[in-house]
Amino acid sequence: MTAPPGDLSATFLLMTLGKRLRARVDEALRERRMSLRHLSALAHLTRDPGVSYSELARRAGVTAQSMQATLRHLEDLGAVERLSEPGRGRTARLRVTAAGVELSTWARGVVSAVDAEVLAQVAEADRPVLVRALRSVFLS
Repeated sequence: MTAPPGDLSATFLLMTLGKRLRARVDEALRERRMSLRHLSALAHLTRDPGVSYSELARRAGVTAQSMQATLRHLEDLGAVERLSEPGRGRTARLRVTAAGVELSTWARGVVSAVDAEVLAQVAEADRPVLVRALRSVFLS
């Protein structure tokens, strides 16, 4: 791969790197029929079990219908158990199962492996600085 021109903006570099990293993570997650959307939904359900379909969709930046499809897929994987009937704006009475916890742990390991690959390309002394800077921008 050739190096990008030196005059590229930080925004452009971050967006391009983000797309590449997402593709790498999604590719690895496909091994277990998952994507970042599934991992995100599992994480939100673990932290906030009573969250509505609409709120899950807002957090993921997708439509409620798309989130319902995501949750159905997680049900098919045995990662989520539905405790109530689905419905527009209703509380998503869903429970992350033991299989969902295991799947989530595996998927976070995938993300960590890609993270380690990326950070390995940065001088060791610069890694904490990079992570702090990215967190600062992310949280602002």
